[in-house]
Amino acid sequence: MRTTLTYALNPELRLGVEYNPLADDVGVLANWRAVKETENTPALMFGTSSDRIGTDSGRSYYGTLSKDLEHAIGLPIAPYAGLSYGEADDELVGIGGLSIRWSDKVSSVHLWDGHNLHHVLERSFERSSLGLVVVDLDGSFYVGLSWNISFAGP
Repeated sequence: MRTTLTYALNPELRLGVEYNPLADDVGVLANWRAVKETENTPALMFGTSSDRIGTDSGRSYYGTLSKDLEHAIGLPIAPYAGLSYGEADDELVGIGGLSIRWSDKVSSVHLWDGHNLHHVLERSFERSSLGLVVVDLDGSFYVGLSWNISFAGP
């Protein structure tokens, strides 16, 4: 279980706090878009959050490249790939995923955290979204919900 609160200081930098009540863990969230995506080049992002799903403590530090490919190939997909260092396992792992826009209101994200594959199917509303989360933890599958609320901005 994770509860997060983030604030966009500007389009490139988001800061926040994350609370995991089951592990009594509080940590900083940060996401910095160091290089903005262009028609020909990917975005470069750096950040930190709690370690991967299934760990009870520790931070992760990551860097990723992402690129929306709809303009190039005509499909509404955006892959990403990068590296993440996780304190829980004290290791650097490759991470990646794929975002798919099924419609203006429905999207899915398929994430490889370096150990397991997770899926989120999300329906957006005017200022919120509701997601169905399917988590693979070493061959055992768990289902959950995500709920996001935006208080300002698009």
